[in-house]
Amino acid sequence: MEKTDSSRRASRNQLNPLPVLAILAKDVGELAAHEKQVFSPILKGWHPLAAGVAVATLHACYANEIKQFISGITELTPDAVQVLRAADKLEKDLVQIAVEDAVDSDDGGKAIIREMPPYEAETAIGNLVKGWIKTRVDRLKEWVDRNLQQEVWSPQANQEGYAPSAVEILRIIDETLDAFFQLPIPTHPALLRDLMVGLDKCLQYYVIKAKSGCGSHTTYIPTMPALTRCEIGSKFQGVWKKKEKLQNSKKRNSQVTTMNGDNSFGVPQLCVRINTLHRIKSEMDVLEKRIITHLRNCESAHKFELTPAACVEGVQQLSEAVAYKIVFHDLSHVLWDGLYIGEPSSSRIDPLLEELERNLLIISDIVHERVRTRIITDIMKASCDGFLLVLLAGGPSRAFTRQDSQIIEDDFKALKDLFWANGDGLPADLIDKFSATARGVLPLFGTDTDTLIERFRCVNLETYGSSAKSRFPLPPTSGQWNPTELNTLLRVLCYRNDETASKFLKKTYNLPKKL
Repeated sequence: MEKTDSSRRASRNQLNPLPVLAILAKDVGELAAHEKQVFSPILKGWHPLAAGVAVATLHACYANEIKQFISGITELTPDAVQVLRAADKLEKDLVQIAVEDAVDSDDGGKAIIREMPPYEAETAIGNLVKGWIKTRVDRLKEWVDRNLQQEVWSPQANQEGYAPSAVEILRIIDETLDAFFQLPIPTHPALLRDLMVGLDKCLQYYVIKAKSGCGSHTTYIPTMPALTRCEIGSKFQGVWKKKEKLQNSKKRNSQVTTMNGDNSFGVPQLCVRINTLHRIKSEMDVLEKRIITHLRNCESAHKFELTPAACVEGVQQLSEAVAYKIVFHDLSHVLWDGLYIGEPSSSRIDPLLEELERNLLIISDIVHERVRTRIITDIMKASCDGFLLVLLAGGPSRAFTRQDSQIIEDDFKALKDLFWANGDGLPADLIDKFSATARGVLPLFGTDTDTLIERFRCVNLETYGSSAKSRFPLPPTSGQWNPTELNTLLRVLCYRNDETASKFLKKTYNLPKKL
């Protein structure tokens, strides 16, 4: 005890004095070594495991102190770690002495070791670190909830065009990782996974919250009206067209009411959300490389598993939402309520192209260049879908003659040219890929009515067999337009402005002329 007291006094004089139990562990270790070297060789004459008995006794004495200490620890402090590491070292030294002393015994020292129940100092350190991790992860999740409620997703928030909350959460995660590796513990790699999983879940939670409420492409696609046949030459046609236009507009507006009242879901704000998710995904690699540097061992490094996938999925969802919001909601007045309403030659695609170009410029100014092509591609896809929807499900306010097919072809070429932009826009292969469906369907509008009807009959027979000879079943709407698909052929006939098509639809399905 005199030695311990002197060690304690010496420690007090140091700049960072050791905790008492750490000093005691050091002194007990020195006492055990002295016992082994000086006394055990003599005492072996009376007991074959003299050193083992001695260290087991010392182990038990220190156990009384360390167990009480461990039971009272509530948080990870430098003093607690010092004591636990000192206890762990002492225990390993004592066990080593016991094993060496019993090397020639019948049981190899197992009986002595059983008399030395573990201090479980490493387990205590691990539990303290896990508590430290849980506290910080819980705080981070609360931070995400609090800050995303205040986030406005403004493009003017910074030059890079992503949310300040993303910058902050990445900073917090970086600081948390640095703090973890500064903990005075020997088991960083073993406990790192717990921290990585917690941080990964917080980031995934941020991503999910960031895209929450933004809708998807299906949010904005209008409901297809019931099938009708053209009312040839009716003097009331214009009246019904205006009425249909108003009904469609009201129906569509009711579908997206939830989006209109909140400016955080505007196109610029959605673009900021996309930039934000792209930035987070990009930073994952940076954080993982930093972890590898801390560990100095690539094999031991852990990766973020949930967040990158969530970012990819989120960017895809938001990109499609932006595209279909622009085409079907923001530009509905020139697409759904304007294109080919009444006389096709006097309601062509030019107003839609002007509005699309304006929106493309806005998006190009906001979104990060690495995701720009994706969003513009989705806008083109939405535009092609919208163009076909007008032609095949535009309601009784639209009707087309065979002569209108050239107008339709020219307008569709103009739509593709907008995205081609004389070679400065989308690659030609992307344009070809996403315009393929429309390119396959548009020739039907120039096909004569008798040929269309005959083709419709043949496909019906192929699809339903001989049972379709007496009565054609009404083909379901799949939305997968195809020049050989029954519903597509039927819809071209529904919008064919001639007597033959109208009579065929009346006789076959008794379709009305108006809704």
